[in-house]
Amino acid sequence: MNKSELIDTMADKSELTKADAGRALDAFLSAVSERLADTSIEIKDRSIALVGFGTFSVKERAERKGRNPQTGAEITIKAAKIPSFKAGKSLKDAVN
Repeated sequence: MNKSELIDTMADKSELTKADAGRALDAFLSAVSERLADTSIEIKDRSIALVGFGTFSVKERAERKGRNPQTGAEITIKAAKIPSFKAGKSLKDAVN
């Protein structure tokens, strides 16, 4: 399913117009992105928990060693903050 198909499904299920469903989806994605990227908040407090669906959060990945696939030379991969999603019980049950 791509974004336009998701918007169509949202519009059908919520009785919104496709334009309104598109704006709602864009607002949701923007809110999640802004919260996870907000550096004024500590990393552990940036999470968004949607009970039953899942939790969006930021995790820190430590610096590590890697290899350049072309030359085989060892390189250092910098530490990074990465977005994460952990599915909730209702979502897991729906899939299984």
